[in-house]
Amino acid sequence: MTPHRKRAIRDSWQRVGAIGDAAAGLFYERLFEVNPALRAHFAATDMQAQRGKLLQALGLVVASLDRLDGLVPALEALGRRHGGYGVREEHYRQVGAALLWTLERGLGDAWTPEAAEAWAEAYACVSGIMMAAAEPARAVG
Repeated sequence: MTPHRKRAIRDSWQRVGAIGDAAAGLFYERLFEVNPALRAHFAATDMQAQRGKLLQALGLVVASLDRLDGLVPALEALGRRHGGYGVREEHYRQVGAALLWTLERGLGDAWTPEAAEAWAEAYACVSGIMMAAAEPARAVG
């Protein structure tokens, strides 16, 4: 990822901070709109806490843009857990689409084509690591 794209992510993430919980709520609303069956995965989940976890995870990725390789073990573990929950590749695509949709809505005019490309690249990297790690968990589960 280029330094310019990293900057686009960091700049847009700073703006998300002001609307964090609302943006996370919007994300889950959109995700469940795109795939209502995913709501069942969260039936016993405290969604306020889940929104916080989402923001924390995204914040960690943003903070680690210069050293994403250091996140690989944590992302692999997260991917294995998600694989055990029954999360499939199509769900990752839906999550990515919901994330980009949410950022676009939340950032308004600050959502530039460059920011969109940068976030898509970052999500592809993170989700790719998670999906690769989830394969063995899905095969067993």
